[in-house]
Amino acid sequence: MSSLNYKHLHYFWAVAKAGGIARASERLHLTPQTVSGQLGLFESVLGYKLFTRVGRRLELSDAGRVMLSYADQIFTLGAELEGVMRNPGESRMPQFRAGLSDAVPKSIAYRLLEPAVRLSEPPCIVCREGKLDNMLAELAIHRLDIVIADSPVPPNVSIKGFSHLLGESDMTFFATAQLARKLKSTFPRCLDGAPMLMPGGDSALRPRLKQWFEKQRVDPRIVGEFDDSALLNAFGQVGTGVFAAPSAIAKEVQVQYGVVAIGRSSAVTEQFYAISVERHLTHPAVIAISSAARRELFRKRTRRNHDSS
Repeated sequence: MSSLNYKHLHYFWAVAKAGGIARASERLHLTPQTVSGQLGLFESVLGYKLFTRVGRRLELSDAGRVMLSYADQIFTLGAELEGVMRNPGESRMPQFRAGLSDAVPKSIAYRLLEPAVRLSEPPCIVCREGKLDNMLAELAIHRLDIVIADSPVPPNVSIKGFSHLLGESDMTFFATAQLARKLKSTFPRCLDGAPMLMPGGDSALRPRLKQWFEKQRVDPRIVGEFDDSALLNAFGQVGTGVFAAPSAIAKEVQVQYGVVAIGRSSAVTEQFYAISVERHLTHPAVIAISSAARRELFRKRTRRNHDSS
């Protein structure tokens, strides 16, 4: 493929968005035969089938889904450009595109991103959330400016990225007041046999918690595992089990979910990273995030009486 035919790409995009050739041809003011023929020519040039026929319906192939993701960006940017050129005197707020690993607690994510809003010329923040490997793939093709995660770039990922440590926090354990009253003994012995909500397998915190349980010789009863931290906390809010969250946001967790702190451990920590494609941070929003994280969110805290190592 020596060059991409954008007219053919537009026909493909229209068919994918409309869900079929007939409806797309109406929107394009072309005959279905013309759209079908141009789409077939496009597939022939590409060397890939973009659709598969299932009964009377057209469904995107794997190649079609990849093509659609790029076509969405191309034609969305094209529409934005057209709007700017029609009104050249109107300034458009720049975007700051942040990817969030779903293992990062929402309160932490907000506290990390909020300094970008305080800039003298704040950008429009566009947040994407998902699995870390998916977010890194988006970063690699420059669809994101930064990825915030609870771990550095995994060694088995082929994507080139640089991990910048924003800070770390020890962990506080929470439960509803009703559940806390049912727990026997003092922290951390009270966790032995207690219902426990755990982060999912992709979380960097999970193995640290399990190792700490073994060291403390406590065996909580795992009643739930969650990839999404907000869902985990929601189950904790209704008393399903004890859960852990960074001590840096302990007050927010107590207020938001109506729970009480039953203990804190400095031996279990969670790190947070800003992952970028550049070795040195240069984006103003990312610099603001990094500086505020070290100065405010993850500043050193004194240990409390119920701290357990």
